[in-house]
Amino acid sequence: MILNERDARHEHILQVARQIMTAARTAPKGKGIDIIEVALITDEEIKQLSDTMIAMVEEHGMKFFLRDADNILSAECVILIGTREQIQGLNCGHCGFATCAGRAEGVPCALNSIDVGIAVGSACATAADLRVDTRVMFSAGLAAQRLNWLKDCKMVMAIPVSASSKNPFFDRKPKQENKD
Repeated sequence: MILNERDARHEHILQVARQIMTAARTAPKGKGIDIIEVALITDEEIKQLSDTMIAMVEEHGMKFFLRDADNILSAECVILIGTREQIQGLNCGHCGFATCAGRAEGVPCALNSIDVGIAVGSACATAADLRVDTRVMFSAGLAAQRLNWLKDCKMVMAIPVSASSKNPFFDRKPKQENKD
């Protein structure tokens, strides 16, 4: 039997992505409390995510969402990592408020944010170890958050995954909005 790498790539990337998701899950968590959610999207969901990112440009004017929306279409899959919001009760002040009780509505607990960062770092380290191409995109994460794919999660980050001869997520050119 001869198995060409191109013929096995998609299934292999999905297996690698599962390992990346496990790395995010097993990353250390503040106070040992796991409120991280991790998911993987492919195919039509990537297209829906891209379309949502394009629509968001009209609202906030951040043109790089157009470039990123086009860019994720080169991914075999996209991993989403976010956190449910939960006050950790440390009164640490990292959120900018002296106490957890004094924290303004909508201001995330800093430990929740740190947990997402650690999970993303662990996921990307695993991706590097497994020699796949990635890039952390808050733009795609924000669009996924809007789509509520990680139910009620905040601070969602997206990691598109690819394995090609050149990383499609770097050396990118700005994409301009069509004015037709």
